[in-house]
Amino acid sequence: MNDSFSGKNGKVKVMYVRSDDDSGDNRNKNKRTDGKGRPADNARPGQNKPRGGDRRGSGADPRRSESDRPRRPARTEERGGYDSPWKTVSRGPEEEPAFDHGGISGKSFIDPEQLRRQRAEETRVYGENACQALFASRPDAIVRAWFVQSVTPRFREALRWMAANRKAYHVVDEEELAKASGTEHHGGVCFLIKKRQGLDAQAYLKNAPAKDCVLALEEVGNPHNLGAIVRSCAHFGVNGVLLQDPAVLESGAAVRTAEGGAEHIQAINADDFLSVLDTFRKAGYTIVTTSSHKGTPLAKAELPAKMVLVLGQERDGLSDSAWQQGDMSVSIGGTGKVESLNVSVATGILLADWWRQNQA
Repeated sequence: MNDSFSGKNGKVKVMYVRSDDDSGDNRNKNKRTDGKGRPADNARPGQNKPRGGDRRGSGADPRRSESDRPRRPARTEERGGYDSPWKTVSRGPEEEPAFDHGGISGKSFIDPEQLRRQRAEETRVYGENACQALFASRPDAIVRAWFVQSVTPRFREALRWMAANRKAYHVVDEEELAKASGTEHHGGVCFLIKKRQGLDAQAYLKNAPAKDCVLALEEVGNPHNLGAIVRSCAHFGVNGVLLQDPAVLESGAAVRTAEGGAEHIQAINADDFLSVLDTFRKAGYTIVTTSSHKGTPLAKAELPAKMVLVLGQERDGLSDSAWQQGDMSVSIGGTGKVESLNVSVATGILLADWWRQNQA
């Protein structure tokens, strides 16, 4: 069935084609064309548009008022169709709006000085024995922890305590733990802790025992040597280690090498190394210096019950000024085939003899 409308000049402006066959394809119903039988620009396949109410030039009844005519929403460029309150707009991943987590938006300000100070006050320690000893002696120092799955059964108490005290911990794989600890030799566990601050000499002396050996290390900074020295100190009853930088005793490598011994040793601050030695002398300690060539052979020396044992770095040994502070000097005899012993080995030998003479 065809309906047409002719203007004054007799030309057909718009033709509507309507199929009387209801069983036909819905896409052919009410198909709108222009005067030449071509689809109108606005027509979309599959749309079922009612007759009338079309734009100017259509077959709408000109006698109908403007208000009676249905208004069609304007086209939009982004969709190529019509504006609608229900429209959806596709966005690429980079255009996704930021997730609103309900908190305060915007960038937070972190004070660089505060961050630097916080990092200076914290350190990472690792190794199973070291971390077990640290948890047993000062759990409140723990800030955060990382574990591999295989060690968690042996840290059950630590995990339970951390959960109860709202301390963050993570169960991670080996690769992630190596990143967190800064080493592949992490032993399956790493703690981020608050560093202990070194005592000053006067604070240490207030609680010093009657028989006391204090170790003084001049320019010894290798963390593995320090860890081995601290392990020997814990074994032979040394309570304090005098250092120019006490923080080195809290390094991860030193604590791991000490195998838990670091928890039994107190660092003593000695910024002015010679002055602190004099403070201990005035408190009744004998200053004992060491050398690989000079001094009384250890086998013949009587080591006092209350002494400060002074050792220096491997390459140069004690400085002349530190050597001159000695009230007595001892040496460790040997074949002479090597220049000297490793400082951690020499410390172990000397402390073993002090323990034999005074504590055994």
